[in-house]
Amino acid sequence: MIKRTLLLENKASITTQHQQLVIKTEHREATVPIEDIGFVVIDHPEIYISISAMNFLVEHNAALIICHPKNHLPNGLFMNLNSHHIQQEIFKHQIKASAPLKKQLWQQTIVEKITNQGILLEKVTGDKNTFSFLASKVLSGDTTNMEGVAANWYWKSFFEQQFKRERFGKYPNNFLNYGYALLRAATARSLAGSGLLNTLGIHHKSKYNAFALADDIMEPFRPLVDEKVWELTQRFPEEELTTTIKSELLQVLTRTVYFGEEKSPLMVGLQRTTSSLQQCFTGDRKKINYPKLWN
Repeated sequence: MIKRTLLLENKASITTQHQQLVIKTEHREATVPIEDIGFVVIDHPEIYISISAMNFLVEHNAALIICHPKNHLPNGLFMNLNSHHIQQEIFKHQIKASAPLKKQLWQQTIVEKITNQGILLEKVTGDKNTFSFLASKVLSGDTTNMEGVAANWYWKSFFEQQFKRERFGKYPNNFLNYGYALLRAATARSLAGSGLLNTLGIHHKSKYNAFALADDIMEPFRPLVDEKVWELTQRFPEEELTTTIKSELLQVLTRTVYFGEEKSPLMVGLQRTTSSLQQCFTGDRKKINYPKLWN
């Protein structure tokens, strides 16, 4: 089942009644079944949400995302800490994961990322590229940094105008940042649902990063955001994050991905991927089940 994503940008109050989320604004009142919600994005400084509503949301494994009042980028994430019935056992396997295993998992992840970047770049530019060759050269742990080599060429070729991918860079970096933040939240939600600890990454290791594993596993999915941002730059003249732009970027979460002949919305596909990662940690499989992003 595809979960709903709610984007709230006006002054409102959010409470609960009879397992329904009750959203009241100055002009209207709406109710949404809590079990149908996957994400709630709050993007207004005067939105009140009750503790009861927050508890109901996390109990149903919904992610609550709070945006910064100035730049409107996702700034915080609130989600369930007890979303799997054998979570402690899985944590133990994750903590004990060997360095070679984590290096192999990172190698698989970067191969998928570079492959997807190459496919998308061909779609955007219409030109053949050597990204499949770069992907074939990724070593265990990506010790030769083929990810960086691919990224350098990718961003030089992706947008028509002079572009430099920077977190605080010029347009359309703001669009990319918003999309990546949503993807990060969706990945973190799926990892928690698979009983995994987001803090313990397979590659990202900063002691200040509470979502290192999400930052690892989201890497092959980034081209979905890139594709959407490229489409937006072709269709809209705006360079600011308008409601329309944000709504378009939210659609990435329901974008179709492919597991063999089977289609799946991204937010469901992420759950399959993170479940396979859990099985890699427990020794039940050797490869992460990443989907194909295009058929």
